[in-house]
Amino acid sequence: MMTPPRRAVFLDRDGTINQEVNYLSRPEDVRLIPGAGPAIARLNAAGLAVVVVSNQSGLARGYFDDGDLARVQAELSRQLAAEGARIDAYYVCPHLPPPEGKVPEFAFECDCRKPRPGLVLKAASQMNLLLEGSFMVGDRLRDVACGRRAGLTSILVKSGQDDGAPTSDDERPHHVAPDLAAAVEWILARVGEPAGA
Repeated sequence: MMTPPRRAVFLDRDGTINQEVNYLSRPEDVRLIPGAGPAIARLNAAGLAVVVVSNQSGLARGYFDDGDLARVQAELSRQLAAEGARIDAYYVCPHLPPPEGKVPEFAFECDCRKPRPGLVLKAASQMNLLLEGSFMVGDRLRDVACGRRAGLTSILVKSGQDDGAPTSDDERPHHVAPDLAAAVEWILARVGEPAGA
């Protein structure tokens, strides 16, 4: 039987869930941002899908490979599980056009590299997610733009990199929060939270 569609919170990874590390490729460098685990656990308890959507151009640049990425994601999931939280799915863009993109299978223009909304749209289609009433949280203006282009409510967190002021309407967040914990507080005030969660 088909499960009914549900709302989701789409999360950027680096600078939003875990500490920013340039081209993170080693599990031992994964460090959760304080409060991220309990925040994601609250989203899980509220029945919202939690989906990571992440640009990982290090794959196209040849800085790391699929195996390295899988190990980093497994470690992130392990650390979150230790705090009672889970990611329902990871969607990653490995692409980057030449000349920066050097690995042929990934070195091209795509529709999934944020700020394009391809990752969100693919996840919504494959996971039966509602875009209306769903959210995007990230530390970069491209995350905000990706969310807006997909019809999501976009929240900018200040726990990662600072891109400065928005330069277009689609880079303007609906809300700005210091970190993921505060963003989740704002989200749950709008969607409701189960009693006792």
